[in-house]
Amino acid sequence: MERWRQELAALEDQGMRRRLRTIEGPQGPRVRLSGQDVLLLCSNNYLGLAQHPALVEAAREASARYGFGAGGSRLISGSMTLHDRLEERIAVFKKTEAALLFNSGYAANTGILQGLCGPDDVVFSDALNHASLIDGCRLAQARTVVYPHADADALDELMAAEAPRRKGRWLIATDGVFSMDGDLAPLPELARLKEKYDALLMVDDAHGTGVLGASGRGTAEHLGCLARIDLHMGTLSKALGGCGAFLAADRPVIDMLINRARSFIFSTSLPPAAPAAGLAALDLVTGKEGAERRQALWRNRELFAGRLAAGGCDLLGSRTPILPVLTGEPAPTMAAADALLAAGVFVQGIRPPTVPAGRCRLRATIMADHRPEDLARAADLILQTLAESAL
Repeated sequence: MERWRQELAALEDQGMRRRLRTIEGPQGPRVRLSGQDVLLLCSNNYLGLAQHPALVEAAREASARYGFGAGGSRLISGSMTLHDRLEERIAVFKKTEAALLFNSGYAANTGILQGLCGPDDVVFSDALNHASLIDGCRLAQARTVVYPHADADALDELMAAEAPRRKGRWLIATDGVFSMDGDLAPLPELARLKEKYDALLMVDDAHGTGVLGASGRGTAEHLGCLARIDLHMGTLSKALGGCGAFLAADRPVIDMLINRARSFIFSTSLPPAAPAAGLAALDLVTGKEGAERRQALWRNRELFAGRLAAGGCDLLGSRTPILPVLTGEPAPTMAAADALLAAGVFVQGIRPPTVPAGRCRLRATIMADHRPEDLARAADLILQTLAESAL
């Protein structure tokens, strides 16, 4: 215990210790935090669906009809009707043959890579991929080749160098939207490479699903290459407002994961309320209301980003509602986040190991139901706080 206390004290001294904060009420644009009403600028609830009446009612009805718990893993206690229905709906949404639900994005990425890849295989992984993809590579027992962030030319060179000793399958794994920088993977270029080298292309589109594309199908739809992606991973917990995750792919891929993905096989499945809410969310996302909410989201994003950029902030090339403001070092970053919270703006400071050393940032995320006047005030407060702390 004493050694852990010492390690925690060292984290405190470095401005690196993390603590939980408790909010009261739903994940709306404003929340109650420690008795204070604050603007929430750190939720992935992009479309504001987490508290939407349609999701709440769908979850309530499912719980009343099917009970709360799922009882066990789907291979042991059976696959419930709602899980099957949502998988069918996701496959239609992503335009694939089939889909498979997982309990979280982390469980999906680790299970997909572990279930599909083995010692003779190679995974080519973007340098800024999410931690769950990185851990999935470690579990896969395949060789992992990390390529420079979003650099298709560098990846081409690495794949060419690997070709003479190739034995098994190759898989390119990338985020669609990078969760800390808010930029996009060059998916058309990566699709070209996977075709050139007979590889598979896996896209973690947790932050793109529901947000990007004319019908909310995600980054690949936005970039015009939906049909060229082999493995579409996404979550139900961000723009779709619920919980859980999925892979959409060809049927043999899904069947292989049912037999090999440990995070699927050995987990009790999502409670029936979760797929019920997922079905309601997909109805909203693909309908008129979803389009209207995306339009509101992008208007809010442009207002907030424009104000910060005009004030001289480095937004790290963000092209999405994830807006990082580069600050540099941990201690001043967290001091700025604390000052903003005191002023009524809840925005997170992001430190290593989540981001590289020297690349700390304030990470703001925009929601469709943020009020424009609140966003304008928050942007001005961020600029004022950074100026006062000389960041």
